[in-house]
Amino acid sequence: MSLAPICLFTYNRLNETKQTIQALQVNYLAQSSDLIIFSDAAKNDISKDDVNKVRAYISQVSGFKSVTIIERKQNFGLAKSIIEGVTRIINEYGKIIVMEDDLITSPNFLAYMNQGLSFYESTPKIWSVTGFSFPIKYPEDYVFDNTFGVRASSWGWATWKDRWDLVDWNVSDYEAFLKDKKACKAFNRGGSDMCKMLNDQMTGKINSWAIRFCYAQFIHGAYDAYPTKSKVKNVGFSGEATHTRGMDKRFITTLDNSNQVDFSFKLNIEIENNILKEFRKPYSILSRLKYKLLGLFK
Repeated sequence: MSLAPICLFTYNRLNETKQTIQALQVNYLAQSSDLIIFSDAAKNDISKDDVNKVRAYISQVSGFKSVTIIERKQNFGLAKSIIEGVTRIINEYGKIIVMEDDLITSPNFLAYMNQGLSFYESTPKIWSVTGFSFPIKYPEDYVFDNTFGVRASSWGWATWKDRWDLVDWNVSDYEAFLKDKKACKAFNRGGSDMCKMLNDQMTGKINSWAIRFCYAQFIHGAYDAYPTKSKVKNVGFSGEATHTRGMDKRFITTLDNSNQVDFSFKLNIEIENNILKEFRKPYSILSRLKYKLLGLFK
């Protein structure tokens, strides 16, 4: 099994970047994996010092088969950086594991991701393999190490070139989609925020690669392979975070602490409604309103 390259996107958060890389370094397959680090340039003078601290740190990183650092000369922002960076690397390797600078991984993260990529490589209905998962209780007789979801996760994920190439980053059919209420309802199967996020993207309120990736998945009727035990937890809910603010308890999970390195993947793709319901809970209108209200009264 050829291993996928790890593509890590960094900006100005030194502490989170250190935690992310240190966790990756103790992964079982780290020394056999190529690590490619994209370092975005500062968007203003205030960020320059922090960006330079991150660049000084990543220049000394070791513990992988190879380490390549790509320093942006201008600020790309997260969406453009990921779209351009993933396209560049996936065109060379054909597959990719993508990380951002605020993700702690379990030691078996790379094993799970690479085995998932190998298992589903010839299954175009699987859009991505994800490392993050919610702490869902599965039936005692559930024998597989993954389940299926309808919403790609941006917290440690992997995909293949043939699926990445299907994404229309301009969302050219958005006007037709907007008029199709049934389609919007179906898209929201992944969470009550999906249609709103896509609308915010198309009206310039946000700049998200992830919602466009999710929309392309929806259009192609594809699914994601989620682990039954999360291999990733997010530590990026801090004041320095560009796209998050404050600790959001909806996304707290339990990191896999086993020594498992061989995984059993489910061949037959089916959505189990009770599990999908658990996946949707953190994105429900009630959960989102509760979180916003808690934020207001802190």
